[in-house]
Amino acid sequence: MNKFAIALTAVGLLAVTAGLRAQELPEFPKPQKEHEWLKQLAGEWDTTAEMKMEGQPAMTCKGSESARMLGGFWLVSEGKANPMGMQMESLMTLGYDAKSKKYVGTWADSMNEHMWKYEGTLDPTGKILTLETEGPNFFAGGKMTKFKDILEIKDKNHKALSSQIQMEDGTWVTFMTGTYTRKK
Repeated sequence: MNKFAIALTAVGLLAVTAGLRAQELPEFPKPQKEHEWLKQLAGEWDTTAEMKMEGQPAMTCKGSESARMLGGFWLVSEGKANPMGMQMESLMTLGYDAKSKKYVGTWADSMNEHMWKYEGTLDPTGKILTLETEGPNFFAGGKMTKFKDILEIKDKNHKALSSQIQMEDGTWVTFMTGTYTRKK
């Protein structure tokens, strides 16, 4: 390549770069009040859960949750527990989709291969978030069915969670309840 071609290429690159700098960046969305609501879930928590299976005595397990905000939009929560004497780890994400006007998220854990995809709403009091999802029915051989996780804010240091499954007759059965206490 001769010196003229190199100089012409350099001038062209400078012109393109200057033009790109002159353009304004697109405006990125800003967190909304629904995203702000998620911040109260962040922190370090001690957990206690009770699981009820039909015809079986209730089982209790203790665990922990570590939750943080990812930017201003997403809550990322990691949990650890020992249900039925087995080590379990979980990862939950929660955010808010301004277009659909719904809370959205995912749940995955080390005890099964299904990724649960949440969609839900906050009640008028601003204290109860109901997340709906679909997953394998462990009472019916893994047939896909509807579930609800209901998260209730008790105060800034306490929250509760209940998980429900829709039975074949359409009724909802609570199979797990849990309490969360913020670590000091």
